[in-house]
Amino acid sequence: MTSDQQPAAPASGTVHWIGTGLSTGRSGLSLVCERARRVVLWDRTAERAAARLAALGLAGRAEVRALTPAALAARTGPGDVLVSMLPAAEHPALLRLAADRGAHFACTSYTTPELAERAREAAARAGTVVLTEAGLDPGIDHLMAHDLVARAREAVGPSPATAVFTSWCGGVPADPGPFRYRFSWAPYGVLAALGAPARYVADGAEATAPRPWEATRTLTLAGEEFEAYPNRDSLPFVAQYGIPYYWHLDTFVRGTLRNSGWRAAWRQVFDTVAAGDAGAVRALAAELAARHPTTPADRDRVVLSVSLELRTRSGGSWRGSRLLDLTGDGAESAMARCVSLPVAYGVTRILAGALPAGLNRAAETPREAARWLAFLGAHGLAGARAETASTAAGAPA
Repeated sequence: MTSDQQPAAPASGTVHWIGTGLSTGRSGLSLVCERARRVVLWDRTAERAAARLAALGLAGRAEVRALTPAALAARTGPGDVLVSMLPAAEHPALLRLAADRGAHFACTSYTTPELAERAREAAARAGTVVLTEAGLDPGIDHLMAHDLVARAREAVGPSPATAVFTSWCGGVPADPGPFRYRFSWAPYGVLAALGAPARYVADGAEATAPRPWEATRTLTLAGEEFEAYPNRDSLPFVAQYGIPYYWHLDTFVRGTLRNSGWRAAWRQVFDTVAAGDAGAVRALAAELAARHPTTPADRDRVVLSVSLELRTRSGGSWRGSRLLDLTGDGAESAMARCVSLPVAYGVTRILAGALPAGLNRAAETPREAARWLAFLGAHGLAGARAETASTAAGAPA
């Protein structure tokens, strides 16, 4: 805590869960209902919120309200927790409201510079705890990365080493079909993301893929082939994951995983995105939404693979990995469970006064990450862990 920052404001026990879209799962919302003194579920209308509660098997477990800025502001009190399940563009305004009311804020989205700055201001002014990147990706992937880095540092010690780090995550259909994908959220967002360059480390140097799909590689996990490509900017996560300066990064990449055959099936999509015509991309997105929607009969699948390999100058090596492979069922989709349960657990940490004022990205210390993973493991979301080590002949074990 800095000298100009207040201690975290005491939690009131009231949680405002804002938004009831596909990422609001029964597991996460049920946990909040169990741990919070009072839960208020906000949607465009109170009737929609009540219907969502009933669909999740949680009828009567939370109050329901119609969401307007004025109504939310009127019912938010000091120490309350605002959980935004709305699009990322809505987060800054909700964080401002939280700070104005002396409340806390949580979301599952990436931390933008604007959100980080507002988190600093809110902490200094009101002792606001701000939790971000607390879903699946970002979220569970961060926890796995922190765990692997901590284990590697303990195993190898302060020895110079060459490191290969990869983190791949995908929400895919359990039954891929010819298109190898089904849309569970706005197709335009999926297509637009493909048009954003990806930055990462490959062969020991910084690399950029202007068209990320062109950097697609084959990835074999537990004997099954997938396709994976880099996305966004991986480089800021080198520091966030605590990679020590004496590790030389041969590879550091975070990216998206897809079913095998995806790149071939999406050739028309790539051609349209590469042409750079926003109108054509929107038109194609609308067409794909109609042709490849996720229906109630479909089952989704989440696959997350995080791995770290070290090779020391003496010839020793260490490798650790975590693999989460979860298929949804009729009660809850895999994506809803993997997004809502981590943020819900983060909310319980806020309620317990365990997180400091200011910005918290999921769990940023090995000890806190281990706590989160232990909880998620008890609910089937920590993934299978593997670890191997070898020592060069004549080198100390």
